[in-house]
Amino acid sequence: MEMERQLLDLSDVKLMVDTFYDKVQKDDLLGPIFNGRIQDNWPQHLEKMYAFWQTTLLGEHTYSGRPFPPHATLPVGPAHFNRWINLFTQTIDELFSGEKAEEAKWRAAKIAQMFELKVQHFQSSSGQALL
Repeated sequence: MEMERQLLDLSDVKLMVDTFYDKVQKDDLLGPIFNGRIQDNWPQHLEKMYAFWQTTLLGEHTYSGRPFPPHATLPVGPAHFNRWINLFTQTIDELFSGEKAEEAKWRAAKIAQMFELKVQHFQSSSGQALL
């Protein structure tokens, strides 16, 4: 029986992030938004995502910053968040199993839920309280 790969260290986080954002960049719905905002700064964005997930999942505190403000003005709605979480879950399920894989999916779902609520609030008001 083949051993399933666990999500345990920075190399696993990088594989997860790279695979996920490769899907995002090619996605018909998400690609134009992400590529339009990030443009040719993908290496910097991916480095930031490695640090975010390394901090979030592995408890290795390499990320500092506020993740929401850069997302506040994206032209996104519920369909975008649904696609994002579906692609993220699909990526995890393709690559990993185990406790950290399940935690990654749970945390991503919570982040998507929170960001969706904050983006809706930002879009329907000045959004100053969120920034």
